[in-house]
Amino acid sequence: MLNIIQNLISSLKNIFSKEVMVFIISLMPILELRGGMIAAAILNIPYIKAAIICIIGNIFPIPFILLFLKKIFNWMDNWELTRGFVEHFRKMAHKNRTKVEKYGFWGLVLFVGIPLPGTGAWTGSLVASVFDMDIKKASLGIFLGIILSFIIMSILSYGLISNIIR
Repeated sequence: MLNIIQNLISSLKNIFSKEVMVFIISLMPILELRGGMIAAAILNIPYIKAAIICIIGNIFPIPFILLFLKKIFNWMDNWELTRGFVEHFRKMAHKNRTKVEKYGFWGLVLFVGIPLPGTGAWTGSLVASVFDMDIKKASLGIFLGIILSFIIMSILSYGLISNIIR
């Protein structure tokens, strides 16, 4: 992940400010807040500023995913070209469903919050959307998961990683 973040930073550095780069990285699936916090540490963005940018960047796409993803997937099912794409994401959601359902609301919080490959707000929102979880409960669970992820990534990016890089 570190190489991807460094490549993104070097690709975007002549186009965007440091803060906008961190926001964009925090918006991206897979990288999300985790990648944003690492990028912010690399770019020496002050901790509080990085926290605000990364949390907002990670939260920003979630309402759209929860509200519209299922409708978009149903529409995309009508087209042969996009049907395989939708099926891939439905399988991913189904694979992760048991992890979330086992512990209910707190399962969603932990799934989003613990920074492991294949977890995070995007995938948590995908699971919640595809399986019709209550939108208010899912939103709160995802938000708490983002805060948990932020705490973990703060320790890693502004502690461990920033000391290794410098």
